[in-house]
Amino acid sequence: MFADQGNYEGGLFDEFRRLQREMDQLFGAAPWPSGIRTVARGSYPPINIGSTGEQVDVYLFAAGMDPKSLDIAIQQNLLTLSGERRLPADEGGNYYRKERFGGAFRRVVTLPDDVDPDRVKASYQDGVLHVTIQRRESSRPRRIEIQ
Repeated sequence: MFADQGNYEGGLFDEFRRLQREMDQLFGAAPWPSGIRTVARGSYPPINIGSTGEQVDVYLFAAGMDPKSLDIAIQQNLLTLSGERRLPADEGGNYYRKERFGGAFRRVVTLPDDVDPDRVKASYQDGVLHVTIQRRESSRPRRIEIQ
């Protein structure tokens, strides 16, 4: 009885895996990550965005890229980061997993309304592009003293 039940459960899980493979083939790769360290489609290279009362910081993780190949543009409240990572040509090898992406990319970040597009700085160090956009003085919080 237990042996039959074990075969049935294994068969059921195998059937689910087969169905998942067929769905992936039918609809293409899923738009969401399939693992904890998997990057979602359209999110290459990864970025972090943070802010303080004085500025907005954008970090683009561009390891192995020539900083001269990166293009940074700001128009109104849109920051556009684009470039290209060139990878060595594949020599016909078979990959079981390939997490290093190559090719052209374009990431667009919507910034808060109070940033000053004339006060932007960018630096590149250790494979990380750091873009700092200052907030307008008039929108920064200020302390009002009681008299």
